[in-house]
Amino acid sequence: MATNRTTSDLDSLSIEDIQARLHAQSETTYDVPPELLTGNTREAAVLIPFVRIEDAWQILYIRRTHFEGDRHSGQVAFAGGKRDQQDDDLAATALREAEEEIGINPDDIKLLGSISHHHTISEFQVTPYVAELPWPYPLKLDEVEVARAFTLPLSWLAEASNYRSEERLHPDSKRHWPVVYYNYYDGELLWGATARMTLTLIDVLRQE
Repeated sequence: MATNRTTSDLDSLSIEDIQARLHAQSETTYDVPPELLTGNTREAAVLIPFVRIEDAWQILYIRRTHFEGDRHSGQVAFAGGKRDQQDDDLAATALREAEEEIGINPDDIKLLGSISHHHTISEFQVTPYVAELPWPYPLKLDEVEVARAFTLPLSWLAEASNYRSEERLHPDSKRHWPVVYYNYYDGELLWGATARMTLTLIDVLRQE
């Protein structure tokens, strides 16, 4: 029978524990009511790097550079992007994008597994891949795409008092849809698709 781990227990997870929990099937999540999705959904992947800092797990995020008219610019995200034709699979997409955007050499990380995909408002089906990254690491940001890279503590992300869900009316639907917002941390606002994927991962990690 599955049991839930407390927030403080998450820092005691070993890499083997994390890898084992990722075998559990998480639910598909959505930024939009599922009935609004068309057949034009495109595949994408992101990388969720775990780093160890002072005996605690933290997750590496980026903040995208701001561009006028770009819906997702300036937002906190995971390194990643759409699948290219030359990518063997979606894991290759996540690794390629992480190398291009923040300079992580694929040989320096250990892929641990993935969680179920998330459907975004821009009609991408995003698969998040979890990895272990040695830390500190000499990141090299693509300044055209990435304004900043930073870490957030896993224990803080898992604490329910640090996030909330707000009901928003989707412009193409008559029903409301929940959007996750975290509190500000170090001046950064984590919300939307990346926040939802973060919570999905935490739910998976809490299961024995």
